Amino acid sequence: MTARLYIPKDSAAVAVGADDVAQTFAARGIDAVRTGSRGLYWLEPTIEVETPEGRIAYGPVAAEDVEGLLAAGVMEGGEHRLRLGKPEEIPFLKRQTRLTFARCGIVDPLSLADYRAHGGYKGLERALTMRPVAVVEEVTQSGLRGRGGAGFPTGIKWKTVLDTPSDQKYIVCNADEGDSGTFSDRMIMEGDPFVLIEGMTIAGIATGATDGFIYIRSEYPAAVETMEAAIRVAREAGHLGANVLGSAYAFDLTVRVGAGAYVCGEETSLLESLEGRRGQVRAKPPLPAIKGLFGKPTVINNVISLATVPIILAQGAAFYRDFGMGRSRGTMPIQLAGNVKHGGLFEAGFGITLGELVDEIGGGTASGRAVRAVQVGGPLGAYFPRDLFDTPFDYEAFAARDGLIGHGGIVVFDDTVDMLKQARFAMEFCAIESCGKCTPCRIGSTRGVEVLDRIAAGEKINANTALIEDLCNTLKFGSLCALGGFTPYPVMSALTYFPEDFTGPQTLAAA
Repeated sequence: MTARLYIPKDSAAVAVGADDVAQTFAARGIDAVRTGSRGLYWLEPTIEVETPEGRIAYGPVAAEDVEGLLAAGVMEGGEHRLRLGKPEEIPFLKRQTRLTFARCGIVDPLSLADYRAHGGYKGLERALTMRPVAVVEEVTQSGLRGRGGAGFPTGIKWKTVLDTPSDQKYIVCNADEGDSGTFSDRMIMEGDPFVLIEGMTIAGIATGATDGFIYIRSEYPAAVETMEAAIRVAREAGHLGANVLGSAYAFDLTVRVGAGAYVCGEETSLLESLEGRRGQVRAKPPLPAIKGLFGKPTVINNVISLATVPIILAQGAAFYRDFGMGRSRGTMPIQLAGNVKHGGLFEAGFGITLGELVDEIGGGTASGRAVRAVQVGGPLGAYFPRDLFDTPFDYEAFAARDGLIGHGGIVVFDDTVDMLKQARFAMEFCAIESCGKCTPCRIGSTRGVEVLDRIAAGEKINANTALIEDLCNTLKFGSLCALGGFTPYPVMSALTYFPEDFTGPQTLAAA
């Protein structure tokens, strides 16, 4: 067997030199299969070699390491200081339950043969033997909830679209991944694009939609390029188009690129942008499932939600539902970022605790200092102190503690962080990113920055603290969408759990 070399073309791996490593191997006559990443980002660039015993990984590899690796017999899995052994035996990977990300870092992203060889399109093939209502019921029974924010049950959304009469329906994939510390959508689109295509196709068949759009943030050029190429491959192979896999069903996909507005991650703003207008929030009702894109019934799901559908159809609802806890079923791709030793993607069933994720999986801080706070759920997520590290990763458990899971991003901070500055950042972020349609978000966030600046300066701290609490209450209950509605979460959690940082200028001087 001819040894095969695998080097990621994932953006994060490329950012730390993966292209240079691939070019150095190529200059020595060894071409690599460019895969996605497995998500162990502290070990990137990681290369893998196929041997009779399975793949052997080495990393992190720099271009200057190539000569030494070749001399050590890397193409036969030889011993070297960078040798990591079998990837699946690395503790960070071994503890995972990889369902949605089962192929990421393993397959050639644009090889349909590779995708099929690793179980791809079995879900769609099964869906084509079922009635649409039965496909929707399968997704409903799986317990799959939206993986992009509020955790709304996916099956209910699909059933609403299925039951709404219309001459045209749409599937829209929200790939406007803009939360800090998140990268799971990008990893799927760059490393396993066919799973998203398959999931969207199943959604189309289940609801009667014939057209789909993938709305990708402009900051992801590699994901845009890979998705467009994969769509062409799927279309040419008959997996998209007028007769999907030779059936009577028609479904096709188009990629649309956003223009950098964070608020377009909110589903109605996204629809406005897709229709060629400024990204502003729409009032609800009507719900997009009834009157969405171009006024037609529309399913809007996140990348991970749609990419999870194929395994549910392939393995059955009960298989997927067996993972997780309570109303949070299945697995969640959790992204560890910030000041963390082992940053990367960790897919696991709901129920693992925040402490396990940060201390055991993440290895604590990269700085070696004590963990002071973690923010879960993006820039509008709450800050949790160590006292709350027993919180299980579960939608209801986080909500009970005034937190949110959101897109599954965890950003770690050590004991040098100034929480007043973090609270101010949340208000400033909202002020910058607000679409401007509603007053609480547009004006309230600006006033919030001013009030926090007064607290930092030591001006009337008690009065201004009461004012910021009142302002947060107005934002939470008066904003039109989650941008303004969730901004109070980081602000109030910082104030609640780290009050010592809100006592005036001595705090800022100490920082």
